[in-house]
Amino acid sequence: MKQTNFRWCLAVLMFLIGFISYMDRVNLSVATPAIMGEFAFTKIDMGFMQTAFFVGYSAMQIPGGIMAELLGHRIVVTASVAWWSLFTVLTATTTSFTSFAVVRCLFGLGEGPVYPAMANCISRWFHRAEKGFASSFMLSGAFIGPVFGPAITVFLMLAFGWRSVFVIFGAVGALIAFAWYFLAASSPCDSRFVNATELAHIEGADNTREKKKELAPWRNFMTSPQFWAIGIQYFITDYIMYVFLAWLPLYLMEAQQFSLQKMGMAAAFPWAAICIVTFAAAFISDKLVATGLPKHKARTWMGASGLASCFIALYLGAMASTPWLNVFWLTISLGSLGLTFSASWAACTDIGGKFAGSVSGWMNFCGNVGGVLAPIFTAWIATNYGWQSAIVFTAFTAVIGIAAWFAVKPDTEIAPSNSPMISEAAAESR
Repeated sequence: MKQTNFRWCLAVLMFLIGFISYMDRVNLSVATPAIMGEFAFTKIDMGFMQTAFFVGYSAMQIPGGIMAELLGHRIVVTASVAWWSLFTVLTATTTSFTSFAVVRCLFGLGEGPVYPAMANCISRWFHRAEKGFASSFMLSGAFIGPVFGPAITVFLMLAFGWRSVFVIFGAVGALIAFAWYFLAASSPCDSRFVNATELAHIEGADNTREKKKELAPWRNFMTSPQFWAIGIQYFITDYIMYVFLAWLPLYLMEAQQFSLQKMGMAAAFPWAAICIVTFAAAFISDKLVATGLPKHKARTWMGASGLASCFIALYLGAMASTPWLNVFWLTISLGSLGLTFSASWAACTDIGGKFAGSVSGWMNFCGNVGGVLAPIFTAWIATNYGWQSAIVFTAFTAVIGIAAWFAVKPDTEIAPSNSPMISEAAAESR
């Protein structure tokens, strides 16, 4: 029987979900000059609004991972996308600082579970040699959002005003939530779109695949050095990325003197780079693992080298003498993080096993604590010491993430020695 490949349809749908999620985030960043002008908000005010989103978003990471393991990714992703789409639309109705902050926090609460739930989907739906590449669909969708986001948002703002952006993308999100519910069964064996050959390919390759719903062994997690290390490195990785997401449009206009139209084009280059690198890195990483290279080398070295390259390029960007040279180095810097993002999510499925949802929820929680701090702290540094100081500080944070990566051991799952996950795998391998 010819094998179906429906799992890759879900990968494309995860790409679209990632795209919409980041479009909904970057829209506020691009609309920041218009919103500041209409309501007389300061950079500090806008930083708090961005932070309000990340407070809600980070709060739902670990609960989102647990819910995905207990309720299934079908229900959790559908509810998450529908919830955040509603509050995307409601952003257009806000009229004060307080209402902006409340709506953005509730928006973050809705979006929080979606990435841990999609990581859970990847752990169930993909061959172990495909998980890195499958993760790249989820991540690249997120990163391509800011590629098109500035240009699309600028067009809609100029044509219909900034509020139209949030209404239109909220409606698109609602349609995608419906598509996920219709297409994404909680397990490939429950899907009417998967034939026996594809099911054998998915299930037969992974002896650790889940047999029953279980709570993750959190006591074991909290005593694991690599559990903390993957969280620390992602805190740094996300901190740097969210500085770009929250402030790149305004930075290019204030510090580099780009017009609104030119900013829309210039801001796209760094995000295009990270999208391309994420896809390429995931593909290469999976190929290296398939050829027998230890995951420690395929994931850990790739993750650390991405942060090292980001650090160097971001510092050079801060010191650049011309606007377009600055954009060049910012493109190299954010593009380099594609190596780290790809390695991070692949390592989560490696060390988490059937508890990939909980581990990825933890990692994304740590990352989004960085997201809470990045908008407001960067605004404070830029206001008091200038944009160059803000960018240089951001660059030097990468050193912490590089050190943390070397405590991550993707060849070893985090699980107690008497875990059902290990005993079942051992039994099936006999």
